[in-house]
Amino acid sequence: MKYFPYTIAGEETMTRVPETAADLDEYRRWVENKARTGEMIGADTETTGLDTFSPTYRLRTVQVGDARDAWVLQTDYRPEMQEAARWALLTLPRLVFHNASFDLLVLDRHLRTPLATLAPKVTDSKIIAHLFDPRPRHEGGYGLALKELCARDVDPSAPDTQGDLTAVFRSIGETKATGWAKIDINHPTYLQYAGLDAILVSRLLPVLQKRLADAGVTQRLVDFEHRVMIVCAKMERRGMLVDQDYVRPLVGRLEEEAALHAGKAAQYGVTSVNAPAQVSAALVGMGETLTETTDSGALKVDKSILLDLADLDQHWQPRGTRKPNPLADAVLRSKRAGKWSKSYGVAMRDGLDVDGRIHPKINSLQARTARMSISGPPLQQLPSGDWTIRRALLPEPGHRIFSVDYSAVEMRVLAALADEGVMKRAIAEGRDLHGFTAELIYGPDYTSFHRKLCKGVGFGKVYGGGSVTLSRQTGAPLADVKKAVAAYDRTYRAIKRHSNKLQREARADGYIVWTPVGRRLPLDRDRVYAATNYEVQSTARDVLCQALLDMDAKGLVDDYLFLPIHDECLGSAPDDIADDVAREVGESMRMDFFGVPLDTDPEVGGRSWGSLYMKKAKTMIENDPWYAAHPEEAAAAEERRK
Repeated sequence: MKYFPYTIAGEETMTRVPETAADLDEYRRWVENKARTGEMIGADTETTGLDTFSPTYRLRTVQVGDARDAWVLQTDYRPEMQEAARWALLTLPRLVFHNASFDLLVLDRHLRTPLATLAPKVTDSKIIAHLFDPRPRHEGGYGLALKELCARDVDPSAPDTQGDLTAVFRSIGETKATGWAKIDINHPTYLQYAGLDAILVSRLLPVLQKRLADAGVTQRLVDFEHRVMIVCAKMERRGMLVDQDYVRPLVGRLEEEAALHAGKAAQYGVTSVNAPAQVSAALVGMGETLTETTDSGALKVDKSILLDLADLDQHWQPRGTRKPNPLADAVLRSKRAGKWSKSYGVAMRDGLDVDGRIHPKINSLQARTARMSISGPPLQQLPSGDWTIRRALLPEPGHRIFSVDYSAVEMRVLAALADEGVMKRAIAEGRDLHGFTAELIYGPDYTSFHRKLCKGVGFGKVYGGGSVTLSRQTGAPLADVKKAVAAYDRTYRAIKRHSNKLQREARADGYIVWTPVGRRLPLDRDRVYAATNYEVQSTARDVLCQALLDMDAKGLVDDYLFLPIHDECLGSAPDDIADDVAREVGESMRMDFFGVPLDTDPEVGGRSWGSLYMKKAKTMIENDPWYAAHPEEAAAAEERRK
């Protein structure tokens, strides 16, 4: 037996690493005793990295522990240790992990410990921390990482063994990314790190639970988030097939496209499109006026500013409000193609499992408002309407892809929460909400520009965008935007009243917004106006999550669903029942929300996710300068579209 003592909060703890059959007997006696008492036991894994479904991925250690003792089993290439670890996880009645979905999927795939069996008895301390304060430390929050939470709540000198491990990685010529696979499994720092995580999470959990209960967050919401986490883990485990014959040339095409537009930018003296100082200097030299600055005082040239200068809306469609700046357009397109090549193309080319699937990581509880995120690749960041990347993702063999999303869910949630009678009436009548608003403000002869402006103002209420941002997005003069905002507030007076009420209550409650499900959302003191934005986005997210739980109860998740993306559910079903399944998913998502119908829009496509977007593809091909310079690729893209 190897022993690694460590003092935490004045108490000596011990990490044990069994080596012999006798050591394993002692370990089993400890597990059996803890199982009898029903004590909450900390658990964790060490692996070769984050790519859980890679063909070369390995589970290196499994550790369990209480507040004083931890056991680290070196499972890598050792069947007897694997079986002992598996037995313990299945025997212990209550377990706590920090960021549990990662470990649950690792154990499901690499230790034959079924997700369905293990997950229901697991508590995720990161979920508990997020429900108290979803902000990371750098945003002024309490923190979400295990070590920073333990330094705050367990022991101010809680060991940062990950920092020590990084130094070890460097000493063996590895990086933070590659060191986990290459470090000697018997390295003392590595084994100490493994054991301490189980001990620390055991000590941390009761502190977090008490803080959450004292804040008034209910166990019902805690249970809800754990169930959502399990459903998302199921979808992540399933993954999606990738059209490798499409992806391989796509990477090269995107790299060429990035180089083409970078070359155009170079004509204006910009040698790197990723150098803001060069871009801003060149734009100013071309006569553009840049007024916004970063915290350091440098001129801002972020995506929203460049889109404005290129006369493009948020969906990269021409606005027709000014002469497009060719440098801004070139920088945007070069950066986008480069990002798509690396973040999507390369990820889908090189990140496959043995069956040709990619498994995007679904973080079920991510943003401050609890909205989900997807990484590896970040599919929720794809622009709406573009099929280029989506074309690479395929349904199951013999299936058709389907997508079901909500119809203007944020606006409907806003109408319900604010009890805005005028807007609720328009929804009940099936009116185009943005056209209805434009008609109320500008009369029956309103123009498409008026509708676009009203749509922007409405979403500004949902997403927290101010008049300056809206002016940039629409190309409308700032004075016109301010008039539209004022008219919107006069038209929908209940929304303005609701926003003011939320802000008053938040200030009185320590700058906290409470959502209908009892979610606690901290506000920044200088952004109290975001209260409505937070409440609406968080509530719309919870609506989707409840629908996921309902679909899981019906067996739809295991059989058909791939991903939740914003307000959309993506899946596939056999050809002969695809329409029926899509309708059933839509029915599961549809609900009456405080008297406002949340309707859905099921759509069934063909043999790729991109097939749902290809109706717009012809216009994209015709308008894209890269295709204009590569007519043979344009012809091939048109064939793929057809």
